Amino acid sequence: MDKAELIKNIPFSEAVDIAGLVGYEEGRVVSRTLANKEYVGITLFAFDKGEGISAHSAPGDAMVQILDGEALINVGGKEITATTGHVVVMPADVPHALTAVSQFKMILTVVKRPVGIKGL
Repeated sequence: MDKAELIKNIPFSEAVDIAGLVGYEEGRVVSRTLANKEYVGITLFAFDKGEGISAHSAPGDAMVQILDGEALINVGGKEITATTGHVVVMPADVPHALTAVSQFKMILTVVKRPVGIKGL
């Protein structure tokens, strides 16, 4: 491409098996960054059973799309079980955490507010 890519680490202009871009590894969380820009981040993850991400908050709304498996997601103290095909949105600045009930893969999209623009 002639221009700087906004999305990376994924082939352009072809159909891609997105879940196949990360593999499960015993006792690990594997990630692949697809976009990391000022206002948006997109990351693909694969979690081994029992692995997780401890409670934290994000400066933007975060959306998890489950591609495979099952996760337990805690959003502000509310426990949510999400499986293949489910989407869970976690509001900005609200603590959230997740644990792999079984091996699972997800796409995490975080959308942040542009600084200085009111109403967004």
